[in-house]
Amino acid sequence: MRSFVLGLCAAAIATAAQAKVVRIEVQQRAPIMGAFGQAGQYELLIGRFHGELDPRDPKNAIITDIALAPRNARGLVEYSATFQVAKPVDMGKASGFLFYNVPNRGNGSANGDADGHIRVVSGWQSDMAEAAGRQTLRAPIAKLRDGSPVTGPHTVRFFDMAKGSNGLALIGGIGAGAPSPHPLSLESAKARLVRKSTEFEAGQAIPAADFAFGDCRTAAFPGTPDPTRLCLRGGFDPAFVYELTYTAKDPLVQGIGFAATRDLNTFLRSAPASAGNPVAGSVKWTIAVGVSQSGNFLRTFTHLGFNQGEDGKQVFDGMNPQIAGRMVPLNMRFGVPGGAANLYEVGNEGALWWSRYNDKVRGLGTTSLLDRCNATKTCPKIVETFGSTEFWGLRMSPNLVGTDAAADIPLPANVRRYYFPSVTHGSGNGAWAVLPRNAPGAGACALPANPNSTSESLRALTKALEAWVATDKAPPPSVYPTLAKGDLVLPTSQHLGFPSIPGAPSPDGKFKTFLLYDLGPGYIRKDGSGVASKSPPKIDGTLTSLVPRVDADGNETSGIRTPWVSAPLGTYLGWNVQASGFYAGQQCGFQGGYIPFAATRAERMANGDPRLSLEERYGTHAGFVAKVKAAADALVGQGYLLQADATRIVAAADASAVLRGR
Repeated sequence: MRSFVLGLCAAAIATAAQAKVVRIEVQQRAPIMGAFGQAGQYELLIGRFHGELDPRDPKNAIITDIALAPRNARGLVEYSATFQVAKPVDMGKASGFLFYNVPNRGNGSANGDADGHIRVVSGWQSDMAEAAGRQTLRAPIAKLRDGSPVTGPHTVRFFDMAKGSNGLALIGGIGAGAPSPHPLSLESAKARLVRKSTEFEAGQAIPAADFAFGDCRTAAFPGTPDPTRLCLRGGFDPAFVYELTYTAKDPLVQGIGFAATRDLNTFLRSAPASAGNPVAGSVKWTIAVGVSQSGNFLRTFTHLGFNQGEDGKQVFDGMNPQIAGRMVPLNMRFGVPGGAANLYEVGNEGALWWSRYNDKVRGLGTTSLLDRCNATKTCPKIVETFGSTEFWGLRMSPNLVGTDAAADIPLPANVRRYYFPSVTHGSGNGAWAVLPRNAPGAGACALPANPNSTSESLRALTKALEAWVATDKAPPPSVYPTLAKGDLVLPTSQHLGFPSIPGAPSPDGKFKTFLLYDLGPGYIRKDGSGVASKSPPKIDGTLTSLVPRVDADGNETSGIRTPWVSAPLGTYLGWNVQASGFYAGQQCGFQGGYIPFAATRAERMANGDPRLSLEERYGTHAGFVAKVKAAADALVGQGYLLQADATRIVAAADASAVLRGR
């Protein structure tokens, strides 16, 4: 792999079109193995870009603590971030599209594309440790004007640790995790550690003499003083959850991650080759895609006005936030952007809807995610895609029906919404596997993994978004559950009409309740930004939330019914059950489960299962395949599936063991 650097002096970026990217370093450049259709050979550029922000610019002033960030001699705030660009070697074969894929918790790489698209990823999350292959951003630390540290309360939770473990790392979020901010003082008397047997109880305070900010891996309690770890005399008990609250110092100005994404994409779209732009003159349209946490990033990016560049122009023409229903808690002091929807993990406090809605329940007034881009005429065309787990585990209900759950919130003209029923977070593997009644659970969950796949329909909808952006061809109609059609109900067996399946869990108690948090007056709820003075936040109550109705099999009835739902092998769930640990019996992470059908009528009757068996449904293997083909063909005709994917799905069903020999 060859290595070189493209430099760009500060004087060369004076034009607003280059949006304050002051230097691009291409540190590695190498061919991507394989050929990519008519686009031919691709190459990968890996490096780092450096930027500057004017804290006085209204487009940047919304960044929490940017006024407290150190400034260079020109009065500007500096940052840098990693990036990758995958592009055709022959740029004459480029499609004109730049696809920006927002990394999820630092995970992201750019790859070749048979359609000739330019693919880009870059770092935006600054609270994660830098590592090879991880996309990260270096953001400044906020300081008071006299140089003293900025401080505030911070809470870290610990659960499902190894029994007897006497030391744990202070990290926040899920996935790779991120180091928590350092305590102002290592004196345990200035912190509070509480042990709880249930989440919502007050808990038992642990004496300060029994815990310490220290490393006990090689030294007995209290260990070696360490601001990144916690020691507990006698060790942790996994039957409890522990909450540590302390005064943290030196917050990163994390909201710069939005500006960095804005400015890199503006640079790649507009800057000339003389400025070091490796794709200069080749970008006609830009589309951003984010999945889960990174989809929340795109929603927040748009809501806070970052789809308008410093030059006043639109950054992304189209967006596809996938399986995302919240705002990412990035633009707040001591924010934990790697959080999800567990206790105290914020992100649902502000506007959650695309059209303007009067949030009377929470007193936020009339808002929408598109208010700022509507005011500047920089709103993208949006394809929103999500599934069942986003209702059950990620609190999607208010996005559709508001905080009062009284009526459907209509979609604006620039948004299409596509719902995938009975699917897990992030899609299943698409297997047509016949499982026994008592098949083992997946990972930490009691039930097998839900195989229902959405990847194929997502490809069709991506093509539709491309056409919408490039030619203004309208995509297929939105399909999602509504109150008006009776699709949304309370998350209980009774309201859902969920079947009673002997030996199988019910949905009761598996819904992750929407909690109302009070984070203090410095937190700007409608923007998910600002300074939280209450940690842990005060819980002020809950919101009424709804989920999609199911049929007699327990499969959801609304949305784009994939071939797996139209020709099911069992009940596909947006929830699962934690098999063990502190949360045993509750929702298992953000995973969907699978309750297989009996193979024969005799087996079904012996088990007392009210759901028809595979034999009763399809008769023969050919009958099953015919049902799959009919479902796939219908989706192709409606524009929700590409013919090539339909052919593969039917072929996989035909190759399966479903009713083989019958």
